[in-house]
Amino acid sequence: MNIVCLIEQTGGLERGSAREALGLARRLADAAGGQVTGLVLGSLRDPATLGAWGADRVVELPALDGPGSSDAWSAGLADALDPLAPDLILLSASATGRELGPRLAARLGTGLVAECTELAWQDGQWLATRPIFAGKVLVTAPVNTKPALVSLRAKVFAVQEGGPAARVEQASLAGREMKAVVEEILAAAGGKLDLSEADIIVSGGRGVGGPEGFAPLEELAAKLGAAVGASRAAVDAGWRPHSQQVGQTGRVVNPTLYIACGISGAIQHLAGMKNSRYIVAINKDPEAPIFKLADYGIVGDLFEVVPALSRALS
Repeated sequence: MNIVCLIEQTGGLERGSAREALGLARRLADAAGGQVTGLVLGSLRDPATLGAWGADRVVELPALDGPGSSDAWSAGLADALDPLAPDLILLSASATGRELGPRLAARLGTGLVAECTELAWQDGQWLATRPIFAGKVLVTAPVNTKPALVSLRAKVFAVQEGGPAARVEQASLAGREMKAVVEEILAAAGGKLDLSEADIIVSGGRGVGGPEGFAPLEELAAKLGAAVGASRAAVDAGWRPHSQQVGQTGRVVNPTLYIACGISGAIQHLAGMKNSRYIVAINKDPEAPIFKLADYGIVGDLFEVVPALSRALS
């Protein structure tokens, strides 16, 4: 059995979600018998170290380094996957994965199971579990297409460590005439943590009162080494950028700790963070729906509670 993981990288370093995919692939390969190949979207500083996370072999695609388009990448990946003859292809349900997944499925003539939270090999077939209806229901169904193409929700699957160095190869890609080409990517300044990669998130909602109300949340996040998120209400009001929105129409996150400040708990927001390992809610309204989901609740003014937490961490 051949399992291929698509490895996203930034600046030559693999993303945390790629390590999670490799860990799952390693466990599946060990159970079903097979090998794991990491197919890199570009090149890495030290590709052999992917063996520590579960890869037997690493294939780099230097042609995909730098700015690219999903059209170009899906075409190149389809060509690169052909000689690998994969039975299963894993990719992250990231912004890149959401763009690439459907296009790659169309080029390979297969189906795509998106946002999976569990995957198993049972009785000669893949069984994929994913949330539906805004996370209210989990459905498990067989994957009947080959190769099986599955995107994985971040911060769900355990990382595996300690494997030997992987074999490294490089593959060249034939040039293609593309409809559109990305010439430059302008990254936002500041080096903020990516919500999907963050282990701790401090989020604010309508209760912060305005853009200036996020200042104490920023201070607490800085002390915790956390990312800052926001509810749709805060984003729609123009208080925070859409890239920080957590919820059904924003980012779906799964951190170890999620601190909700001034967030009432609308179902659309809960769908984006309900799988966090620990949830702390801070709200003046003791009847706020967020308290039904929270592991720990603090009924109080966030402008008193959050600074007190920051002082306690000093």
